[in-house]
Amino acid sequence: MLEQQKYHHIREQMRPGDIIAFGGNSLFSRWTKLTTRSAVTHIAIVMQTKMRDEASGRYFNQVMEATVYDGKKGVMTNRLSERVHTYDGDMWWLPLGESARDMFEQNKRDFFNFMFDQEGKAYDVLQLFGSAVDALDSHPILGSISYNQEDFSSWFCSELIAEGLETAGIINSVNASEVTPVDICRFSIFEQRYVQLKGEARPIAGFNTQLADNWGQVC
Repeated sequence: MLEQQKYHHIREQMRPGDIIAFGGNSLFSRWTKLTTRSAVTHIAIVMQTKMRDEASGRYFNQVMEATVYDGKKGVMTNRLSERVHTYDGDMWWLPLGESARDMFEQNKRDFFNFMFDQEGKAYDVLQLFGSAVDALDSHPILGSISYNQEDFSSWFCSELIAEGLETAGIINSVNASEVTPVDICRFSIFEQRYVQLKGEARPIAGFNTQLADNWGQVC
């Protein structure tokens, strides 16, 4: 069930492990929407909440993402309120469901250790293209180009988040290098309620309906 809320109204409800989905308006984002048939083009994960801003004394949320932002490129941690303020496009908050939250709490030390170890790694443009063109994976010639083998020397956004969720025990046996941003949104790991933070009301097609286990593996 999609709701619309301003970020400052629900920021205190966010918890580590929750997902932030983005739907951009850039040329590359429009290409991603076309190839994945979805409004979602980018994904990030909530890492910390109630972190104190030394300048103002206020608390804020942080997200980790593999992206190009503010003159930087790669895996980085950003202040969520700034992303909401500056992002050109739609944004949604996808809170983890009860069973996924229980699993996260059991494995959160492994999750945080893994995620923080990735900070500063390079942005993987080539595998991002490969993951988005899933329709070619079964082609006898082009499939070798579009199908991604797992490679974690660098990251694209949904690959990083998928591996983080697997480290937390929330999903299992997933080929993270084949996961697109909308695939994350479709994994059945969330509450039924999700919230659009920015943009006109736009439901995510297939939200919370897809079994994540063994996703993207070659049989």
